[in-house]
Amino acid sequence: MVKQTLSDIDMRNRRVLVRVDFNVPVKDNAISDDSRIRAVIPTIEYLQKQGAKIVLCSHLGRPEGKVVPSMSLKPVAIVLSRLLGTEVKFIDDCIGTSVTNAVSELSNGEVILLENLRFHKEEENNDSGFAQELSSLADIFVNDGFAVAHRAHASTEGITHYIPSVAGFLMNRELEILGTLLKKPDRPLVVLLGGAKVSDKIGVLENFIRKVNVILICGGMAATFLKAAGFSIGASPTEDNLVELAKDISRRAEDNKVSFHIPTDVVIAESFSADSKNMTVQVDQIPEGWFIMDIGHRTLDKYRAEIASGKTILWNGPSGVFEFEQFSRGTRELAATMASLKNAVTVVGGGSTAEAIESLGLGNMMTHVSTGGGASLEFLEGKHLPGIDALIDKE
Repeated sequence: MVKQTLSDIDMRNRRVLVRVDFNVPVKDNAISDDSRIRAVIPTIEYLQKQGAKIVLCSHLGRPEGKVVPSMSLKPVAIVLSRLLGTEVKFIDDCIGTSVTNAVSELSNGEVILLENLRFHKEEENNDSGFAQELSSLADIFVNDGFAVAHRAHASTEGITHYIPSVAGFLMNRELEILGTLLKKPDRPLVVLLGGAKVSDKIGVLENFIRKVNVILICGGMAATFLKAAGFSIGASPTEDNLVELAKDISRRAEDNKVSFHIPTDVVIAESFSADSKNMTVQVDQIPEGWFIMDIGHRTLDKYRAEIASGKTILWNGPSGVFEFEQFSRGTRELAATMASLKNAVTVVGGGSTAEAIESLGLGNMMTHVSTGGGASLEFLEGKHLPGIDALIDKE
C-alpha cells in the first residue's frame, strides 16, 4: 500500500487542501493536548517552503451537522500559529463565498484553517456536492489525517474523485511503520494488548495470531480471558458472548506456537474508584464484588521481560485504569520498559495508549506513536481504509 506523497508532486504556487486531524481536547477555549497539531507541522512547513497556498481542514468532536460553538476550531488556529511562528488565518466556515474569497487572497506560503467540517451534515454523509465544493478550493489534495482514513467522508474519500490526491508526511509514516509490522517485522514480534474490551481487539488478534511470536494480554479485556481460563473475576465487567472466542484464540495461539500470556496476579479494588481500598492477589483468589484494576507485580515482571526480549513491540491498550494514580503502575512501567529499548522497534497504538504515553513524556522515546485510534486498529486488522485506498498509488 505505497502511495504518492506531497513530495512526488510540484506544489509551487499551487493551492493545496490538507485534511488534518485536529480533533483535540478543548475546554473553555483551551487545548490540553496539542500532540495531534504538532504531528502535522512537518507537512505544513514543507508546503510553506515549497511556496504553496495552504488550506487546512478538519473536524472536531461530533456536532452532528450543527454549528456548536464549543467545537469550533478557532482555538486550534491560535495554537497552530504559535507552533509555526506565523499567523494562521481562521475562516468561520469551510465552504461558501467567504471561504472562496479568503483562499483566492492567499499568498505563497500562507496558511488558513477552515471551520469544523462536521458543522455540515454533508461531510459525514460523503455528499458529492459538498466534496466538490471542497475540491474547488484547491489544485491538489493532501490527506494527512490518518485517524480519519477509515471513514469514507467527503473530506477523506469523496474529494479524491475531483482533484489529484496524495498522502502527507504523517500519513506516509503511519503507513510505513504499521505496514512493516504486518509484513516484515524484525523478530521476535511482541504484541501487548490491553484496554477495556476484547471486542475492540478481536480483529487484531485474528490477524496477528499467525504472525506474532508473543502475545501479552492485560487491561480490562484480561477479565474475559481469565474467565475463559476458568477463573472467577469478581465484579469485573466481561464480554460473556466472547468467552468462547477467547478460549479459541488461546488454543489457536498454542497451535501456532505463539507464546500467549494472561495475567497471573492482579491489583483489585473494592470499588471502581480512584481512592478505593485495594490489594494484589493471584488470579485464583479474586473475591466476589471486587474489580480488577491493573496487572500485579509478578505479571508486570514477566511482561517487562517479554518486551525486553523483543525486536519489534506493538502496544495497544493500557494495562489498567491508568487514569487513577494508584492503578497506573502497570501502564507506567510497561511504557518505561519500551522507552528504554535501544535496539528494538517500539510502536504504540493510538487512542488511550497514545494519551498515556504522551502524559508520561515518553512519546519521543518510542519509534512511533500512532495518531490513529480506530484507524490504527482497522489497519492492523488488515482492513482496507477508504481514505487511503483513494490516494494515488506510487506506481
